[in-house]
Amino acid sequence: MNARWRALDWRLVHAGPQSPALHMALDEVLTDEVAAGRRPPTLRVWEWASPAVVIGRFQSLGNEVDAEGAARHGIEVVRRVTGGGAMFIEPGNTITYSLSAPESLVAGMSFEQSYAFMDAWVLEALRSLGIEAWYQPLNDITSSAGKIAGAAQMRRGRAVLHHVTMAYDIDADKMLQVLRIGREKLSDKATQSANKRVDPLRSQTGLARSEVIARMIETFRNAHGLLDDAVRPDELARAEALAREKFASPAWNGLVP
Repeated sequence: MNARWRALDWRLVHAGPQSPALHMALDEVLTDEVAAGRRPPTLRVWEWASPAVVIGRFQSLGNEVDAEGAARHGIEVVRRVTGGGAMFIEPGNTITYSLSAPESLVAGMSFEQSYAFMDAWVLEALRSLGIEAWYQPLNDITSSAGKIAGAAQMRRGRAVLHHVTMAYDIDADKMLQVLRIGREKLSDKATQSANKRVDPLRSQTGLARSEVIARMIETFRNAHGLLDDAVRPDELARAEALAREKFASPAWNGLVP
């Protein structure tokens, strides 16, 4: 199976901080470019310009997000193109990456098989940092200390998009004021439960966020090959327009009220 990865000419995009809506748009644009054969398969490591809640394509905005709590903390709410659950994002506390690849990478695989296949390299990176992590179907990466990351995936055209958000650190109190995790969300019991359920990489590794990212990139490069790249001007222009017209619009984000 590793031959499938090695058969592709992987590129790395790791730019400076960008807005939540632009990140959503870049996923769509770059994956479409890969599908059309105009861009090589791409690993994109995200840097967040501001805090956000990212909800899944089919989630109810009102059920998932406390609008007053989000406004109070200056947190933007965006909806992604993939399914799955809500993610609470703070720039220094989150590690997010996307893989945009030809569908041939996961040809013949079920969704569960493709999740495990596309997460295997990051499990190797975590193990090299001393974390015994594993894939928890359908879309989690976890360890004995708790959940580390959540993934989402979609087949789009002739490409597959797989993106993962990892908890480097977490402000559980703030998260519980913004996400609707039961009506007891502000109680001590709920806070303790959230802390137990999500165990961040900072506490498990003792390393800086940048060091964890560097190890992830190094692991991918050693396993599959990876050349440094950047978003092309035409790709960025399309993504900026898509961010404005779609991903920052109340119509899209309130698609499921």
